[in-house]
Amino acid sequence: MNIKKIGLTALAGSLVATSSAMAGAMSVAGSASVALEHINGGAASAGKSFTMGNQLTFSGSGEMDNGLNVSLSFVLDQNDDSTLAGGTVKSANTGSPFDSHSVTISSDSLGTLNFAGEGGSSATTAVDATAAGDIWDQFDDEGGLEPNGVGTGDNMFMYTLPSLMDDLTVKASWKPSGTGTEAAIGYSATYAGVEGLSVTYATGEDTSVGNVNDATMLKGSYAYGPVTVAYSDYEYDAQTDTADDEMTSYKLSYTISDELSVSYGSEEITTNSLTAEYEMISASYTAGGMTISASMADATDIDGTTTATEDRERWALGASFAF
Repeated sequence: MNIKKIGLTALAGSLVATSSAMAGAMSVAGSASVALEHINGGAASAGKSFTMGNQLTFSGSGEMDNGLNVSLSFVLDQNDDSTLAGGTVKSANTGSPFDSHSVTISSDSLGTLNFAGEGGSSATTAVDATAAGDIWDQFDDEGGLEPNGVGTGDNMFMYTLPSLMDDLTVKASWKPSGTGTEAAIGYSATYAGVEGLSVTYATGEDTSVGNVNDATMLKGSYAYGPVTVAYSDYEYDAQTDTADDEMTSYKLSYTISDELSVSYGSEEITTNSLTAEYEMISASYTAGGMTISASMADATDIDGTTTATEDRERWALGASFAF
């Protein structure tokens, strides 16, 4: 803990001590996609639907006279947020098009400090998705069981320590206190020192006054030749036992060629003795900046009950373009 404080203090001191101007260049990267999906089962049988995705990411960086590197990232993604300030639900294609944005300050000796003005991640949520890729989220069922995240929000920090040893990455997240909440801290460590292997452990908290909720994430993957096996386990412990939840997930992927790959994934969410299960088979073909994908997924007991209408089937086709 003292090492982390020293690194943050030294980095802050370097920022205050300099008034040097920096020159840098901004660049834009974009992506677009078109998808077709159909979800069948109970009241969800609403026919086929087309969706479009579009996103522009503005980024730039430069080196200051004191040796610090500063970079900016800003995402333009129309209607990404589902609510306006104050919790009002937005109508389709309305509201601000601006999305996640952050400033990153780094050096080899002091580490990396990221400040997210919007879309900040905690140490646990920064472990991107489950091993199977968050199949549950593709069914868009507001009444279903969903994992609880901790320590996320706007105007928060993520600090990556300087290299402690080869192939080990250690991070710490901090969400400042707010109205009715206390500060939340999280930590994560990722080791990739064995060829083909990556293992991450993360822990964090989300604290309202007098109510502490903790979460831990363990995720690992191992690639051997064309085969990759991945597993993850996420546990959320709340003050009220009935609000605890756990998600386990695994995925088996096979790379047929540089362009074509197939995979099978499974997820299980358990909350207060209620269990929802998901599984999906998918394939993708990539050529240049274009990716064609297809998937078939099943969901069983989305809300944790055995009601027949809580089972779903979903298939989807998609085309995405990076430019």
